[in-house]
Amino acid sequence: MAKKVGIFGGTFDPIHSAHLILAEHAWEQFQLDTVLLMPCAVPPHKEREITPALHRSRMIQLAIEDNSHLKLSCFELERMGKTYTADTIQMLNKEHPECEYFFILGADSLFDIENWYHPEQILEQIRIIAAVRGDMERNDLQKQIDYLQERYPSSQITLLDTPLIDISSTMIREHVRQGKTIKYYVPKDVEKYIYQQKLYQESETGR
Repeated sequence: MAKKVGIFGGTFDPIHSAHLILAEHAWEQFQLDTVLLMPCAVPPHKEREITPALHRSRMIQLAIEDNSHLKLSCFELERMGKTYTADTIQMLNKEHPECEYFFILGADSLFDIENWYHPEQILEQIRIIAAVRGDMERNDLQKQIDYLQERYPSSQITLLDTPLIDISSTMIREHVRQGKTIKYYVPKDVEKYIYQQKLYQESETGR
């Protein structure tokens, strides 16, 4: 039987409680063996400067150290230059044919995925788990899923039921800059690390 592995990618700048809840729900709902939290190196779509990978990966380690089925993967960090989801999926499938991979993303990304690099490779080579985010209507999401599955017949897309938690990394960075609390938005050890390393204390304006 193939090992069922979730891939949850992102900048994780920083990782926060909503990320962890999403990963945990995906693990439970789809009976995954493990979920890989995979920080990207140089995301193609980001314009601002990203916190160094060392800090982002360390915060992930701190956040998941008490959870045996969530694991840090440096697969994309170890590659040079910009990394693309399509390439990552292709490489993982080739290197680990014994695994069945599930790609976890926010449902809002479904409306943008055709603007990604080689979306057909993503949609046809891996099962998609789309987490409902914000106040997006399920009917609208289902229409988008139906459209994508019609256009890409090999695609498999399933909605993930998660609680609606309005937390973002952008909000956390802004709270730190403004001297506001981030308690409970991030795990305790991540909060401590952010302040010890003096992360997110400079303005992003002009970056």
